[in-house]
Amino acid sequence: MEGALRRSRRGARRRRAAARPVSLRWAPLTPSARSAMAQFVFEADLHGLLKLDTPIPNAPPARWQRKAKESGAPGPSPAGGLSPMKPANRSHSSSKTPSRTPGKSGSKIQSTPTKAGGDRYIPNRSTMQMEMANFLLTKENDPAEESPTKKEQQKAWAVNLNGFDIEEAKILRLSGKPQNAPEGYQNNLKVLYSQKMTPGSSRKNGRYIPSMPDRILDAPEIRNDYYLNLIDWSSQNFLAVALDNSVYLWNNTSGEIIQLLQMEHPDDYVSSVSWITEGNYLAVGTSNAEVQLWDIQQQKRLRNMTSHSSRVGSLSWNSYILSSGARTGHIHHHDVRVAEHHVATLVGHTQEVCGLKWSLDGRYLASGGNDNLVNIWPCTQGDSGDFAPVQTFTQHQGAVKAVAWCPWQSNVLATGGGTSDRHIRIWNVCSGTCLSAVDTHSQVCSILWSTNYKEFISGHGFAQNQLVVWKYPTMAKVTELRGHTARVLNLTMSPDGATVASAAADETLRLWRCFEMDPIKKKEKEKANSAKSSIIHQGIR
Repeated sequence: MEGALRRSRRGARRRRAAARPVSLRWAPLTPSARSAMAQFVFEADLHGLLKLDTPIPNAPPARWQRKAKESGAPGPSPAGGLSPMKPANRSHSSSKTPSRTPGKSGSKIQSTPTKAGGDRYIPNRSTMQMEMANFLLTKENDPAEESPTKKEQQKAWAVNLNGFDIEEAKILRLSGKPQNAPEGYQNNLKVLYSQKMTPGSSRKNGRYIPSMPDRILDAPEIRNDYYLNLIDWSSQNFLAVALDNSVYLWNNTSGEIIQLLQMEHPDDYVSSVSWITEGNYLAVGTSNAEVQLWDIQQQKRLRNMTSHSSRVGSLSWNSYILSSGARTGHIHHHDVRVAEHHVATLVGHTQEVCGLKWSLDGRYLASGGNDNLVNIWPCTQGDSGDFAPVQTFTQHQGAVKAVAWCPWQSNVLATGGGTSDRHIRIWNVCSGTCLSAVDTHSQVCSILWSTNYKEFISGHGFAQNQLVVWKYPTMAKVTELRGHTARVLNLTMSPDGATVASAAADETLRLWRCFEMDPIKKKEKEKANSAKSSIIHQGIR
C-alpha cells in the first residue's frame, strides 16, 4: 500500500516538472555555422524556384492577375493553389450564362484611338450610319409595293434630308478620312505588296532552246561571198547546197547525199539556188548569167533560161513565175510554163540585187540591193504597162541582202543591212512606215521568220558570227547561238519550221533546233497541212 502511494507521488512530481516552463539559452553562432546556415537557405530557395508547379515568391504578378487587379474584381490568389499553367476548378451555374467576359469591367468602354499612331483599320462607329443601314435592311424584308408617285416623293424627301437617294445607298457605308500614320512610321510588309510584274521583255523564256547545233555538216569550197544565196530547204525535206561549181542535195530523212550537177566550165560557179513551193523542181542561178531548172526525181535539167547579162545571185518563186536578180541590178520574171519564159523586167536598182523574196500571198516582191535600197514591187503591171515599185525604203546605210516576209502578217517585211548599217528594220509595206528598228552591232546576212512562234532569227558576220533569235513585236533578244568561226552567209528553214540550217564561211553547215514545237501542237499542224492541196496543177514544159 505504501509502495503504491510512493509511486503515485513520484508520478505527480514528474508531471508537475514537465508542466513547468523551460528557459533556453542561445549560444552565439560561429562563422562556420552561419555560412552553413546561409548555404542551406540558398539551396532551399533554389529548390523552390526549380519546382514549376508552385508559385514563385517575390515575383511580379502575372498578366491575368494584373488585369483582375485593374478591373477591381478579386482575382484568385496564388495561395489558393491556382496557377496560370493549371486550369482553376470553378463552379458555374448551368442555368445562366455569364453576362460579361470574366476579367472585363463594365465601366470600361472601348473606342477608336484618336491620337496619331493608333490602329487606323478600326473604323469609327459614329460615321457608319447605322440607322440608315438598319432602315435598308428592314426595308428589304418589306414586301409591300409602292406606287411610282409615292416612290418619287420618297426619293425627293431622301435627297433633301440625307443628301443622297436611299435606293442607291449602300447597306453599310464608312465615311470619314483615315487617320495618318505617325511620323517616321515604316511598314515592314510594304515590300510584299509593292512588287511589280516582271516585264515581258525581261521575263525568262519558258521553252528550252539548245545552245549547241543538232548536227554539223561539212561544206568544202563554199564561196565566201556576201551577195550570193547558196542554200535552200525544200518542202520534201531536201537541203540544196551550192559548193563552188557543184550542187549537192542532202536528204534529211535518210541522210543520203546526191550530187545533182556540176558546171561544165571550171571557172563558172553556182551563185544561187531556190526550190519551187512543191519541192520537186530546183532553180539554179550561175555565174555565166544562166537560170537552170532541174527535176529532182529524174535528176535531169529541164531547161536553161538565158536573159541576164551577168551572174544571177538571187532567186524567188511565185507559183509558176520565177524571179531572178542579177549583178546589173535588173530583176527578170520567168514563166516556166512557156517557151518565151522572159515575161517582165524590173528596173529599180543601180547595183547588184542580193536579196529577193515574194510574199506568201504572192502580192508583192521585195528586193534588196547593194545600192542600200529596198523596193516593193507589185505582182501586176501598172497602167503604163511597166512595173514600178509601190514602195522604196532608203533608210539602210549598207547593202540589203536579208529580206523576209512575216508569215502571219502579209504586209510586214523584215530587212537587214550590211557592215555599214548593221540594223534590222520592220516595215509596213502598205503604209510605207518603219514599225521598229534595232541595232545588231554586226553585219546582217540573213533573216527567217518562225512559223511556230512569234519570233524571227537573224544570221550575222563580224565580230561574233552568231545567230540571234528575236521576239516580235517587242524586238527583245531571246537567245544567241554561237559556234561558227567565220561569218554566216545564209539561213534556211526545215519544212516543219523547227530547224534552221546556217551556212558559214568556215565551210560548215550547222543545224539548230531553235523552234521546236510542242508535240500536241505539232500533230494539229500536220493535220492542217495534209488537208491543203497543191496550187500548181499544170506541168512544166
